[in-house]
Amino acid sequence: MSVQSAAADVDVDLRQLFASLARNWLRILLFVLAVTGLAFAFASLATRHYKAQTQVEIAPRESVYTRPAGSNNDGDKPILDEQGVATQVQIISSNEILKQVARKLGLARLPEFDETINMSSLSRVLILLGLKNDPMDIPADERVLKKMREKLNVFGVEKTRIIAIEFSSEDPKLAAAIPDAIAAAYIAGQGAAKSESNTAAADFLAPEIADLSKQVRDAEAKVAAYRGQSDLLMGGNNSTLATQQLAELSTELSRVRANRAAAEGTADSVRKALQNGGSLDSLPEVLSSDLIQRLRERQVELRANIADLSTTMLDNHPRVRAAKSQLADLDAQIRGEAQKVMKGLVMQADAAKARENQLVADVNTLKAASAQAGEQQVGLDALQRDAAAKRQQLELYLTNYREAASRQDRNYVPVDARVSSPASVPSEPYFPKVGPIVGAAAAASLLLAAVFTLLRELFSGRAMRPATGARFEPIDEVAMPTTARQEPAAPLEPTARLEPAVVSEFANRGAEVPWAETVADSEMTVRAQPIAEPAPATEPEPAARAEPVAKAVSAVEPEPVAEVQRPRSVLGEIDIEKAAEKLIASGAARAIFVSPEGDEAAASAVLVAREVSDAGLRVLLLDLTASGAASRPMLDSGLFPGITDLLASQAQFSDVIHADLYSDCHVIPVGTADPVRAMRAADRLPIIMQSLTTAYDLVVVECGPADAQGISRLGGDATEVFLSMLEPDDEVTQAAVKLIESGYPDLTLVTPLGHEPPGTPGRRSAA
Repeated sequence: MSVQSAAADVDVDLRQLFASLARNWLRILLFVLAVTGLAFAFASLATRHYKAQTQVEIAPRESVYTRPAGSNNDGDKPILDEQGVATQVQIISSNEILKQVARKLGLARLPEFDETINMSSLSRVLILLGLKNDPMDIPADERVLKKMREKLNVFGVEKTRIIAIEFSSEDPKLAAAIPDAIAAAYIAGQGAAKSESNTAAADFLAPEIADLSKQVRDAEAKVAAYRGQSDLLMGGNNSTLATQQLAELSTELSRVRANRAAAEGTADSVRKALQNGGSLDSLPEVLSSDLIQRLRERQVELRANIADLSTTMLDNHPRVRAAKSQLADLDAQIRGEAQKVMKGLVMQADAAKARENQLVADVNTLKAASAQAGEQQVGLDALQRDAAAKRQQLELYLTNYREAASRQDRNYVPVDARVSSPASVPSEPYFPKVGPIVGAAAAASLLLAAVFTLLRELFSGRAMRPATGARFEPIDEVAMPTTARQEPAAPLEPTARLEPAVVSEFANRGAEVPWAETVADSEMTVRAQPIAEPAPATEPEPAARAEPVAKAVSAVEPEPVAEVQRPRSVLGEIDIEKAAEKLIASGAARAIFVSPEGDEAAASAVLVAREVSDAGLRVLLLDLTASGAASRPMLDSGLFPGITDLLASQAQFSDVIHADLYSDCHVIPVGTADPVRAMRAADRLPIIMQSLTTAYDLVVVECGPADAQGISRLGGDATEVFLSMLEPDDEVTQAAVKLIESGYPDLTLVTPLGHEPPGTPGRRSAA
């Protein structure tokens, strides 16, 4: 399994992550105290700034007594909407008003508004070097306006028609004086605008009134002339005489026709009564006659006498007969009078009819005259309308001119704005606020320190743990040698072998002398010994086992050299230079070294790491030996924090990575933490290897006498496995066979013997 897949099967250990805050509490506290102290110093030493505010109310100032007669009576309502207030805000912050205030208060003479006054030497140097713009290139007025705009804030109060003018300054009196001056300049400007408008109106109306007066006179003259030419005499109700006469004749005609119809009807009724012998008592016209009424009274008296005589006399009595004869004469007289009334009614009807005919003729005549007068009235009305319109406009202009002239003479121009709340001199600065600044700095620094600590813990890999269902088994410990090897096992009879003095040299000097000197001295000892040929008859078995091992490993045949002191390869092993060349050529990211012979063979990993580092690659050596045999010669000490401290969460990557004293290679030593505690987090080794592989071109791991299971957690893509050897003995052969059988067929044997470091012969230069 590759480390990449293993690294993906991890989770964040929140308990371990947040426990880092408790472990680094002192560092966090110091950081917070430092930042808070700096903030307090800044707040205490910063220049004090004061802010004052003036409020201007936008409202009509015209009273009901001075309001023009033609204006809206509802003048107490506000005259501006939201857009109008925003327009006034822009007017208040205009350059014209700010310039007036700057000139009035002499702001150009104050260093606060003109940085060219009392300019510091540092600013002058920056200007000379071209790192800062020269303020002298900007006109003085513009410099002052720029500073004023930076300190000025004009805004409309929400849902009101009040405009607030805020200004900040280092001088509290100036902070209150400037907004008041701006408000006063704004109101004065509005008054001047109104006065100018009033004067312009008066100047405009004077000639217009003169022209309109002449036009009105001309229009009225045209009306009179047209009326005279058209003979349009005006009657009652503002109508022409012909029209009025036509109306009167029409009324008279209607009356005559009504009288005629009534007379004809009455005469016809009387005629029918006389012809049919009917009673005349029902006819009002007959009864209204005085003669007929007297005859009717006499008729009633005779009838009463006849009735009285009939009680004592018979009908043939002369007196009775005389009374009846008188009664008959009375009836004849009444009918005769009725006929006279009928004739009178007929004559009345005829007269009414004649009158009607005359009126009809007169009406027809007046109709033609009225039609002609109506046509002429149309032209007259047009002239009258024109004259009336000009007269009305003239009256309006006269009214407005009188009002404008009176306001101009009295200099009365009420402005629709007033200062509702003048600015007061502030007693406390608005900046800096020591409490909020220090509190914010403390909170922000605490948050940043906590976040930095958590991210550092997270990226270091210490806060990672295997996820549930991860594809690799957790391990309890890493296979490391417990003790350093002091004596080699029973050797074979190789072509070149190390003398006991060499082994003793490695064992005794491994803890004090750098590996570079130890290996160099050992090589000199090897070269000093004579080369002995092996005795194949006495030791056939090791040589026989070495042949399949040599065939199985991917050995690089050494080039022939002229030196006879270099040992000859027995198991196909290669030297340090060939191992470094192989790693560089293959582009390997990891190189795992197994040293079955113990600490002495760890020199191969150190020398290969230095060789690759000298070639220009970024190389790190990870020491996983129990005694620190690989890292101690590179650091001259074993007291540095290392891999055990990283696994035990007692250090971070930056704490455990150290520089080699004799090359550009970096090294992670064994460390100083408790190994038992470190081994509990050994499942984090794949994650650590992945992180190191990302940061370095090559990671060299010295595992000591580890087996295939022990190094399985360290491998990954582009990994080369090397077996370091000093003597081709049986132990080395068995270790190589086990690694090959355990899945490492490309195992390469490497030996540090015969390596000559660059620099002084026999000793590596401590570059």
